Amino acid sequence: MKFYVGVTNDEWFHYLAALKPDEVNFWRPRNQNDFRLLPVGAPFLFKLHSPLNFIVGGGFFVRHTFLPIDLMWQAFGDCNGTPNLGVLRKRILEHRNPDELGRQIGCTILGQPFFFPREDWIPVPPSWSPNIVTGKSYESTTGDGAKLWVEVQDRLAHDKSEREQFQHLLEDERRYGSLVSVRPRLGQGGFRILVTDAYNRRCSITGEKTLPVLEAAHIRPYAENGPHSVSNGLLLRSDWHQLFDAGYITVTPQHRVEVSRRIREEFSNGREYYAYDGQSLKVIPEDKQDLPSSEFLEWHRSERFLR
Repeated sequence: MKFYVGVTNDEWFHYLAALKPDEVNFWRPRNQNDFRLLPVGAPFLFKLHSPLNFIVGGGFFVRHTFLPIDLMWQAFGDCNGTPNLGVLRKRILEHRNPDELGRQIGCTILGQPFFFPREDWIPVPPSWSPNIVTGKSYESTTGDGAKLWVEVQDRLAHDKSEREQFQHLLEDERRYGSLVSVRPRLGQGGFRILVTDAYNRRCSITGEKTLPVLEAAHIRPYAENGPHSVSNGLLLRSDWHQLFDAGYITVTPQHRVEVSRRIREEFSNGREYYAYDGQSLKVIPEDKQDLPSSEFLEWHRSERFLR
């Protein structure tokens, strides 16, 4: 199985190592995509810029996509590796002209990141060329790739907190003898972006495609045992999102919109919303496993919808 070693800024690494987030955005100022063949769950390791020729941590590949800077910040916040949006813009301007800031940025979403302490940093393999400036793929079963992956496993097993987090992965390695992909747990940012892409960046109810007003809604809230999974999400225009969370609208397991009579009773309005009552969702995911779960839709209809 392939895994990837990406070159990153040491400030990005040290900021996130101190933060210890549940996900990171490995962004690049240019919108390259080197990861078309990288499977979901494949390891993605961090290598610092030369002369710090060490591999210092990593995460597990979730998705590569392209996002405007503002949406990057809204989705991931300081998991972008900066304390605020201003610093993020400054970092990007180190590689782009100011008139290019409106263009989309290449974003690689990684789940379950891990960060090695200085004494556990791994020297780059002999096959790593000084001319590599972005990254390199390796095979986990042969040559330098196999040796490198063994060293990564040793570091994960050595650190108690990391060993507990990745015990399932280490057990799989011992059982099967080769790298197997894991489905990384999504964080809030990963959930937002995967839902956004699953619905083709369009509101599931209205078809609206103005990205800044689209929001990923949990069907069953995360605070009430709803997972960060695409099947527990709907992409909604912001006003529809607020109405959905408040229970003034719901979606049936047959993917039809249902609008509560309480909008009219409480606000003497709602003509735009009632026009969608009984209509099928305009946009649904192409991948069946990403379709909104009947279980979560039933929960929302029984526990949230105002009748």
